[in-house]
Amino acid sequence: MKKKIILSSLTLAGLGWLAISDYFFKYAMTTYKKKPESKELSGRDALYRDKLGFKEFEKQEWILRVDSNISLYANYLDNHSKKTTILLHGFMSDGDSMAGFAKMFYDLGYNVLLPDARAHGRSSGEYIGYGWVEKDDILRWIKKAIGYTGDDTQIVVMGQSMGGATAMMVSGLKLPRQVKAFIEDCGYSSVKEEVDYQAGNLFGLPKVIRKPLIKTMSGINRIENGFFLKRASSVKQLRKNTRPFLFIHGGKDHFVPTEMVYQNYAATNAPKFLWVAPLAGHALSYPMYKNKYRQVIKAFLKKYIH
Repeated sequence: MKKKIILSSLTLAGLGWLAISDYFFKYAMTTYKKKPESKELSGRDALYRDKLGFKEFEKQEWILRVDSNISLYANYLDNHSKKTTILLHGFMSDGDSMAGFAKMFYDLGYNVLLPDARAHGRSSGEYIGYGWVEKDDILRWIKKAIGYTGDDTQIVVMGQSMGGATAMMVSGLKLPRQVKAFIEDCGYSSVKEEVDYQAGNLFGLPKVIRKPLIKTMSGINRIENGFFLKRASSVKQLRKNTRPFLFIHGGKDHFVPTEMVYQNYAATNAPKFLWVAPLAGHALSYPMYKNKYRQVIKAFLKKYIH
């Protein structure tokens, strides 16, 4: 009888652990109980005029059919240029959230492509890949942009937050020669490290609980989403990167901790530049340091895009 009670207790404990792990998987890796970022513009936003100007641009809708289940959407601003930037948004946002950046690059003479990541915006999909799955989608967008603008085009890939991590993960792929440079703003060093950090930061879970929880959650993600969390590493991808890279991060970022940018910066042996905006929180470097931000971007692009 005691053995049956013990076995039943262990079974219930195991099922309870799986239920908790599955909850955290859904919380982190799906759109479960999440509201998309608001698109309402505020006059208090330092980028208000840029975002308002973005609304006036004529936009083409581009579509990619990845497979029978996934359709990806993007807006394209045709500046009739041989220079193109592909802008990658953050978690629970969409391409339109990069409006301020789009205006900046358009004014610099670039065509601008603004994809909605899978499971975000107009794009379909159930699971969020935090850049690891999306890196292959971005390679598809790169090839589509080359097909549209011609073989002599020059492409810069830039991303913010999850989009920044996606840009870093893209940089380690075998890429067309038209991809000339990368820019990332406040991207994490790996999905596992960011999930671990947030489990402690948002939920206050101690390391002794986080470690097995994330391991179980990673196994669920492998089954449902196709990869173990530790595989999705910006650092590992950057080690394979050969193209110039500009790294930007807020000095007061407590969502993707600032120390992660130093890991990312150290990982690549390609030409690289780092700017930490001293007082900026997460994804606030541009609105807080608007003029300096533009100067840093322009100086970097001038070196590698002609």
